[in-house]
Amino acid sequence: MFSPGHSGANAYARVGVETGVMGASPHRLIVMLYQGARRAIAQARMHVQQGNVPARGEAIGKAIQIVESGLQQSLNVEAGGEIAERLDALYSYMTRRLLEANIKQSETMLVEVDGLLATLEEAWIGIAPEIARMAAQPAAESMR
Repeated sequence: MFSPGHSGANAYARVGVETGVMGASPHRLIVMLYQGARRAIAQARMHVQQGNVPARGEAIGKAIQIVESGLQQSLNVEAGGEIAERLDALYSYMTRRLLEANIKQSETMLVEVDGLLATLEEAWIGIAPEIARMAAQPAAESMR
């Protein structure tokens, strides 16, 4: 009837993640995507070190999915202009490097992509006050 192990803990964790996603602002969702991709890369690095090929491939696949289906798909190139275009190209580069890292079993390439994601995550977190100010501005104007 129930699966062995930590199924209750896993279900609880899934609910926590789903609740966090449902209540998150668009800005926070992007932060969560960066963090998820970086966690997957950290797992992939561990599996490279341990020689665990199936788990390495799974972790790298997860990172690629987050970059392509999460970060890259969330870009609005029309509204974002040149910045969005450059991010799109950078996300494509990251995907290629992750694929290459999997093929070549390269921890160095994983570190490279993690560094790129860390830089973007830090910049994205850095604009949070500006995002909050912009979000509060229309609300304040509508009260006039």
